[in-house]
Amino acid sequence: MSWQPGPKNAITDVPGIKVGQVTDRRGATGCTVILCPGAKAAAVDARGGAPGTRETDVLRLENLVRTCHAVVFSGGSAFGLAASDGVMRWCADQGIGFETAARKVPIVSAAVLYDLGVGQATAHPTAEDGYRAASRATAGRVAEGSVGAGTGATVAKLLGAERALKGGMGTASVSGPNGLVVGALVAANAVGSFFDPDTGTLIAGPRGDDGRMVALPEAFEQRTQQMEALLQNTTLMCVATNAALEPHQLQRVAAQTHDGFARVVSPAHTQGDGDIAFALSMGSKETKPYELTTIGAMASEAVARALVRSVRLAGGLKGVPAIAEWPPLP
Repeated sequence: MSWQPGPKNAITDVPGIKVGQVTDRRGATGCTVILCPGAKAAAVDARGGAPGTRETDVLRLENLVRTCHAVVFSGGSAFGLAASDGVMRWCADQGIGFETAARKVPIVSAAVLYDLGVGQATAHPTAEDGYRAASRATAGRVAEGSVGAGTGATVAKLLGAERALKGGMGTASVSGPNGLVVGALVAANAVGSFFDPDTGTLIAGPRGDDGRMVALPEAFEQRTQQMEALLQNTTLMCVATNAALEPHQLQRVAAQTHDGFARVVSPAHTQGDGDIAFALSMGSKETKPYELTTIGAMASEAVARALVRSVRLAGGLKGVPAIAEWPPLP
């Protein structure tokens, strides 16, 4: 793909999107908030076998609202869903929400990843953390690497957590034809190995005894039943576009978002993952029906780029090294 990145190469290149984060390095966890109060539509597509979510059913096509005011990524497994309470409270304080007869009700969709084995098992983002992350949200550049929901994220765990490499947050954007913009934000916490989608080169694989990364076929040969039982992961993804899309169109974009994930990560969507993709239409640009295919391809590309950045910019933490500290195959 030859699409150029936006000025910030971030999801915040899409007008109306703001991102805020809270990082707990001691507990090796954190949360990331994507504020989208002007979203015309939102969609979600879960492909992993173990998702942990909140307010995702409200986005289904047969339901009333089909949009949200914020998306929350959180560490802490299901405990981390508590961060959404704080984001909801912050939105309410700002007068943001779905209009009802009694008061505005903020719709905060959320998903969590499993990082309990990296830092303190009892540490998880709280409602206070969610409130702080929302209050910090800006339309500027987005911090990447071992921050926010990606603080305790790890990847390349086919041979067990003790051979993992550091994952993290990554973002990217692409500018397409006719003024179309798609941005992506990911929290990479996958069991699979990471590959450069343009060259097929291994970027992040399990750490081998020889000090290098283990190739994917060899990793499968070395796997045991014990390693299979320890699969607890989940990669979180969100794409946003300036295109004005109907909910059913945006649902297709959410599905195509996973194509970018599968281009970079193998294996993807395993039984122990909760891999999930959100898609947001900020609705500022009218589009033609044929442009939906373009937007879907742009979403896939933006996610692929963000995933590569998530591991390349991550720093080692709690004994889990970054890829820069562990050489790939010769």
